[in-house]
Amino acid sequence: MTLPARHRHGSLMERGSPRSEMTTDFEDIFERMNRFLESTGLTRSLSETMAWAPLADMSETDDAYVIECELPGAKREDIDVEITEHELAITGEIKEREREGVLRRRGRPVGRFEYRALLPTDVRADDVQATLSDGVLKVTIPKAKAAKPRHIEIQG
Repeated sequence: MTLPARHRHGSLMERGSPRSEMTTDFEDIFERMNRFLESTGLTRSLSETMAWAPLADMSETDDAYVIECELPGAKREDIDVEITEHELAITGEIKEREREGVLRRRGRPVGRFEYRALLPTDVRADDVQATLSDGVLKVTIPKAKAAKPRHIEIQG
């Protein structure tokens, strides 16, 4: 849980007005609450219960749909890729690694993750391929071959 950061230079209103003083007071309260939640570890326990969505790109080529999903630190055995008739689901967990010292700031997510994408019905689900390299999961979903138009000669 991240609360708004305090803005020290300027505000939506001019400094010195009663409204700007109230805004500054609220900014102070948010900053204190954020520090309190971080110190109690409460923000960590709240975020661990909810799955987060990794960053991903979905592109289309002539032959396939390609999803590239960023999962730094994830291991193959901790990732599950499932495809149904209309949906791709990438789920799993990135486990927190052991560290020396005290972690002062977390910038990379850990815990359960979930990414879902709707798919057109014209895919070959049996031929889907997934690879994990350099923290990027690449899922290639081949398109089904559509019936090509064909010219029909009219017999006389």
